Parts: sequence; structure tokens; C-alpha cells
Amino acid sequence: MKLNMHFINRHKFNDIIKSTIKLILFSFLFVATVQAKVKVGSVLGDNMVLQRNTEVQIWGTAQPGERLSITTGWNSVKKIFKANENGKWLVKVKTTEAGGPYKITIGASKEKITIKNILLGEVWLCSGQSNMEMPVAGLGVGQLANGSNELIFDADNDNIRLFNVKKASISTPQDSCVGSWAVASSESVASFSAVGYLYAKKLQQKLKVPIGIICSSWGGSSIEAWMDKETIAQFPAALKRWEKTQPQTKPSLLYNGMIAPIVNYTIKGALWYQGESNKDFYKDYAALQASMVASWRKDFGVGNFPFYFVQIAPFEYGNSKGNISALLRDEQLKSMALIPNSGMISTFDLGEEKNIHPAEKAIVANRLAYWSLSETYGCKGLSYKMPTFNSVTIKDSVAILKFDNAPNGFTSFGKEVECFEVAGADSIFYPAKLIIDKEVKVFSAKVKAPMAVRYGFCNFPKTKGYLYNTAGLPVPSFRTDNWIK
Repeated sequence: MKLNMHFINRHKFNDIIKSTIKLILFSFLFVATVQAKVKVGSVLGDNMVLQRNTEVQIWGTAQPGERLSITTGWNSVKKIFKANENGKWLVKVKTTEAGGPYKITIGASKEKITIKNILLGEVWLCSGQSNMEMPVAGLGVGQLANGSNELIFDADNDNIRLFNVKKASISTPQDSCVGSWAVASSESVASFSAVGYLYAKKLQQKLKVPIGIICSSWGGSSIEAWMDKETIAQFPAALKRWEKTQPQTKPSLLYNGMIAPIVNYTIKGALWYQGESNKDFYKDYAALQASMVASWRKDFGVGNFPFYFVQIAPFEYGNSKGNISALLRDEQLKSMALIPNSGMISTFDLGEEKNIHPAEKAIVANRLAYWSLSETYGCKGLSYKMPTFNSVTIKDSVAILKFDNAPNGFTSFGKEVECFEVAGADSIFYPAKLIIDKEVKVFSAKVKAPMAVRYGFCNFPKTKGYLYNTAGLPVPSFRTDNWIK
């Protein structure tokens, strides 16, 4: 009996030893896990541009409760702070006038992180679908940006920095994304958004300060995909129509993976080029865009930052005479009135009937830059607002049109404009002739008493010329009637 008890006790003793060893190993693993390395947010890194003359956020992770310090190279200011109980930390630091290169040093008890080659300047976010995503080198066969090789050749510029957010369609909001800052060079520019890069180039040329561009875009994406869950929930019909579609169109998924990770990064403003995917659902586009902008502004926390966007260009969409994209363009124009501190540029003259990606990306970028240089940076003398329809007066059989933003009148640059139409009480539209003198007049021999005028109000107007103000900014398509709801 004593031998049996001895055997049992020894057996229990061995079990206790084994359990103790496991507990010790577990403790070491636990300590190793808890003592996490200090990390910074994924959009922070070498070569970045931080917004000048403001307060920017630097953030990351560390051991819960760990005491950290940050020293900013442009003013040699040191701040002490702690990570929270979840190991997350965020500190606000003041920036000065444009300049650099500088470094930021983040110190912890046993390690130090240094972020190098930082510039202070202007930071812009650009987002949307394929016309924003389209790189300088093009999207493939027949999808090119005019002058791309010369742009790539002339790309080297230490004062332009580029960050491309890797595509990510995710069901829940993320803290991090994949990407890194690159100095503008032939290699980095070739694969970066043509509109984003050319906009940066134009701003840098005029402002003479560093420019940072963050591109977060995905071809074929819907506007709903770029909206957070709470915002899109206000639009039940929009939420439902994309439930069984591709990753880049499902509500909130791109916001979660490609906007949420960067909202701590201080920006000056945003550029937006999207709408083609929403043409069949044009009726709520203006409301969707206004809500998206409001939610982004809340998330980034820098007030009503400027929001400049591109009206989609004409394209056949299977039927050049159809008007589905013209109705979407109409809604985009309406959204400008709904969004404070916003501006829209027209690409009505840049469309290509068989190519949904117009090649004149430099013109798009220039028109966006004219808006921001004038409205955001206070540059004087530039014409930047497109001429927009204001009112129509009927005199006998002639419709006399008035426009805003055309102080010196109009021109067609010597080409015949063939995309005006007029209709009478029967609502049948006929091609109309255009006369430009002190006023813009249109008429048709087939319509004795005009009641409505349309200009280019179709998917793709086949015309030799377009109507411009004398600064060369095109009149966007418009209609004076409301016969199509």
C-alpha cells in the first residue's frame, strides 16, 4: 500500500513539475507579447510630407501604458506621452512653414524610431474610380495619358512625394493599410495616378512648396463603397442595390480598407473623380456625394476641407444618343451647391466615344489646380469656374441663354457647335443653330415657339466643337426642362 501511495505521489509531483514549466513558458511568451515593439501608423514613414503651419497627428502602437517621447526636427520640440490600455497612442505636434528635410524621433524605454527625409508642405488626398486610379504610364492597351513618356522623363522632383494606398475591400474599419511614401521619380510617377501627380506638379510649380499626394482609388468602384457604415445606412435603397456585386462596389468596404486607415493623417483637401459606376442610379447621387463629404470631413477632423471633383466625361455607354450619363452629370452639378467649400470641373470637351478613360489627364489636373490655387490658396487672376447655365428667355422663335462665369463672353474656337437642341410644347427636340454675339442664341426652323433647350444632353454628343468661355473652360451639358425625372 505504501509503495502504491509513493507511486501516486511521485506521479502527481511529475504533473506539477510539467504544469509549472508550462506556466513559466507561457509567462515568458506573455511578457514577450505584452512588451510589443513601438510602431507608427502605416501611412507614416520616411519621405512623407506633413501639412505645414498647423497641428498634425502622429500615432501608433506600443506596450500598454508605456511612456514615450517624440521630438520633431523642424522645431526641436520634445513631448512626453503614454500609450493607452490597448497599447495605442496618438500625439499632436505643431508644424512650421514649408521646408525640410527633417526627421521625427519617437523614443520608448528600450528602443527608438526615427522617421527620415520628412518635408513640410501641402497634403492632398485623391480618390475615386479608374479615371483617378489611371497611372501616368496608362492602364493598358489603348488606355493612355497623353504625353506620358515625357511626363515620366521629367518626373524627378524631391519636392513631390507620393503615397499609393493598396486596394483593400474589408468588412470592418481598419487601423492600417499597405503603402509607402516615394519621392517623385521616373519610376514612382509612372505607376501613380496621372491626375493626382499632375495636380501635385501644378501646385508645386506655383506655390514653390513641397506637395504630398495620397491616392486611394479603385477602378469600377461605386460611391457607396467609399462611405462608412453609419452614413450609407441613411440610404436604404443604395445600400441594397450593391449587396451582391463586386468587392469595389459593395457599401463601406473601400472606406473600411482604404479611407479609415488614413483619417488620422492631416490633409489640406481632397480631389474626387468618380461617377461612371453610378450612372444607372443617378437620382440620389448628389445626396450621396454630399453625405460622403460630410462624413469624411468629420473623420479627418480638419474642418470643411476643400473638396474639388471632376464631372464625368461623355462616353457612349452602349448608346451615344442615350442620356443616362447626362443625367448623372446633372446630379454632379447639383451636388456642388450642396457641398460647402467645393468645386466641380467640367470634362465635357474631353470625352472619347469609345474610350471611358479620356487621355487628356493634364487638362483635368490643370482645371482642378486652378480651382484650388484660386479658392484655397488665394491666387489672383486665374479663371477657374466653368460657365454654367443661368436662365433662358424666349424672343419669338429664338432662345436667348444667360450663363454665370463668362464675363468676357463665349467662343467655340472657330468650330461648329452641333449639340444644341430646342423643343416646343410637343416635347420633341430638334437640332438647333447657335449664334454667339453679345448673347448666346439658339433656334431651329422646326420649332416656332421654343419651350426648352438642351446642350449636349446625351451620353456622347457628336459635334465638331464645344462652347467655352474666353478662358477656355467648357460649358457643361445642361437642360432647361425637367421633363425627365
